[in-house]
Amino acid sequence: MDKKNENPMEIKIIVDDSIAQGIYVNFLSVLHNKAEFVMDFGRIVPGKPDVKIQSRLITNPMAFKQIVKTLNENLERYEAHFGTIDSDMPAPKGVVQ
Repeated sequence: MDKKNENPMEIKIIVDDSIAQGIYVNFLSVLHNKAEFVMDFGRIVPGKPDVKIQSRLITNPMAFKQIVKTLNENLERYEAHFGTIDSDMPAPKGVVQ
């Protein structure tokens, strides 16, 4: 038996009060190089050409792949429960994804 799998580490998630309120975002831009991924989360306000970046997350490729996997799993569960999300909205003008 593999000793690593005998006692899997439990992770306790702690959310500080200043983070618990959250930040509304409706825009994501992802940049990357060989060593890291940079995710800029922002807010687009209808009628305004600017995107205000609310948060920038930087991570390594292995963690990024796990984040994408977790997001996909949760999207599948959401759509299984609530129905398919219509995602035919075009990207804002001038935004390359």
